[in-house]
Amino acid sequence: MGKSRPFVAEGVIPATLLAFNDDLTINEPASRKHLRHCANVDGISAITVNGHASEVHACTFAEQERILDISLEEVGDKLPLVCGVFADGSQEAARIAKMAQQRGASALLIFPSQCFGMGAQICPEMPIAHFKRIADASDLPLICFQYPLSTYGYAFDTLISMFEQIPSICAVKDWTAEPPLHERNIRTFQSLSRPVNVLTTQSAWLMASLTMGAKGLLSGAGSVVADLQVALFRAVKQGNLTAAQRINDRLYPLQQTFYAPPFVDMHNRMKEALVLLGRLDRAFVRPPLVKISDAEIERLRNALAEARVTTNGAE
Repeated sequence: MGKSRPFVAEGVIPATLLAFNDDLTINEPASRKHLRHCANVDGISAITVNGHASEVHACTFAEQERILDISLEEVGDKLPLVCGVFADGSQEAARIAKMAQQRGASALLIFPSQCFGMGAQICPEMPIAHFKRIADASDLPLICFQYPLSTYGYAFDTLISMFEQIPSICAVKDWTAEPPLHERNIRTFQSLSRPVNVLTTQSAWLMASLTMGAKGLLSGAGSVVADLQVALFRAVKQGNLTAAQRINDRLYPLQQTFYAPPFVDMHNRMKEALVLLGRLDRAFVRPPLVKISDAEIERLRNALAEARVTTNGAE
């Protein structure tokens, strides 16, 4: 139960993967090694655990506690730890939030409840009440995970109301699928009297998103190519379009491979990429995810070669 490091919602924040044994128990040594590798990338701002990338949907509360503990043991003295809060019920979300603060997390990434996919866009009091319950349980900074509106996303006006009523919301992880709305979010949220930073997770079109002015990025692809993401973020921030385009050319084959249909396999593919790079021995995933085909693994091998990504990082 250590003291958390201060969190600033900007820069490059990798969402880490989770290694399993062949019996699907958590492989702690391999997971610790992966955490250390990500944390040693120069220029990252924080590390995220218990998110989509680490298959949080298939992890028990006790496992999420353990994942946070080993993450803090490995990198908590070096970087802020963002802990995902993945729960459909507000009481369980508050329980996770309280646990994360007690154990030493620096910020919370709040996933939407699946209940919000049933028309909650026209019932803003529901997500507002959900976030208030979480904020009452923890005074850590909150990152609102905004999904596409066609799934569990919050209406624009609902987000503005949430920011006004819940001051601990410091950022939005923006997965808005529509570029015009994504740009509107960036321009509006970051210009409020109490700015709310946008951390893009538009990893399939990252350069385009960053040039719109997002303050940072929070991405599962950072578990594989955080160094390239840092280089791209810095180039865009410096206004060096030529350098940004050059880095984007390297990211492109991986983006096309990681985020190909079915989209649900994106982190599955990233795990297989770590095996190809020698950073992970085996790539086990918990059902309902299943191992990708040999043909897909070969496409990953070719994409990594085209992007010039090696065991230790990008060349």
